[in-house]
Amino acid sequence: MSDQVAGRARREPVSARLPVFPWDTLAEAAATARAHPGGIVDLSVGTPVDPVAPLIQQALAAAGFEPGYPTTAGTPALRTAIIGSLARRYGITGLTDHAVLPVIGTKELIAWLPTLLGLGAGDLVVVPELAYPTYDVGARLAGATVLSADSLTQLGPQRPALLYLNSPANPTGKVLPLDHLRKVVGWARDRGVIVASDECYLGLAWDAEPLSVLHPDVCDGDHTGLLAIHSLSKTSSLAGYRAGFVAGDAALVGELLAVRKHAGMMVPTPVQAAMVAALDDDEHEAAQRQRYARRRDLLLPAIQAAGFTVEHSEAGLYLWASRGDSCRDTVDWLAQRGILVAPGEFYGPRGARHVRIALTATDERIAAAVQRLA
Repeated sequence: MSDQVAGRARREPVSARLPVFPWDTLAEAAATARAHPGGIVDLSVGTPVDPVAPLIQQALAAAGFEPGYPTTAGTPALRTAIIGSLARRYGITGLTDHAVLPVIGTKELIAWLPTLLGLGAGDLVVVPELAYPTYDVGARLAGATVLSADSLTQLGPQRPALLYLNSPANPTGKVLPLDHLRKVVGWARDRGVIVASDECYLGLAWDAEPLSVLHPDVCDGDHTGLLAIHSLSKTSSLAGYRAGFVAGDAALVGELLAVRKHAGMMVPTPVQAAMVAALDDDEHEAAQRQRYARRRDLLLPAIQAAGFTVEHSEAGLYLWASRGDSCRDTVDWLAQRGILVAPGEFYGPRGARHVRIALTATDERIAAAVQRLA
């Protein structure tokens, strides 16, 4: 065997850089919940359960005859729809066609963003202390170093290459206030740090009004160094379509586009057509938001009456709750009642005594959970 081949055999596999896939560790609790006489109420994953709006389905089907390759940059209609929806729904102005880019679901973008930006060994990526695990995974895939921090003082003299924000946050539902967002943007801009703001839950506000990092009140209309990541999985129930987009600094978006062209990272043409329909129609989005609000209004008081303290949770699709016990004990306690939730440790050590409870279940299943908690 040549030295070259032998070297390949000894090379550490990429999977060795990654943590255990967290959801695989819920198998026993899931089995317990499924054994409940009334069936499982699965509140562990934020996956949509409501049907896709007919106008979106029709747009998908109508584009099904297209035989050619899709455009990586997105159709002109899609780019226009993205810019229009961000302006109408979130007050984001100043975007051009070159400052938006469709992606194959935002998890894909987040997982590959450090790599797409050319980061690697020697680069630092900062993620929230309680965070969506894929921020960490993406940095590891690129070979970068990860630091969990919630305040700029924790960074000291270090200058990260990339800093993630998430507001409203997964798992906590916390909304970052305007002054915090402005401080982060100013600090990053002074140091040439890229800020990637995961805003997948921006349209699901309950007790606070979140702002995009691209909002003029936050960035003074200057998108330099800023990327906002948006998903249609939550607001339009398009998780199965893998439909998302990134917007912001046109130079950074252009770099992402250039790399993605070479890598073949293209959103399918029918999905792009469906995204146009979803982004141009605010009525179905408002209806979906009302469904989640109704479920939250039922589940939140039931969780509190059962002895839980619910923290933050002022926006988004989750209740961040604690009984004061270890998160795994709480998962088991709820599983015995046929309710499956996510242990807080999935999102970082600070979640060790919390669980994340999703609002993504049918009205009937939410009602069943409320009855069992009573």
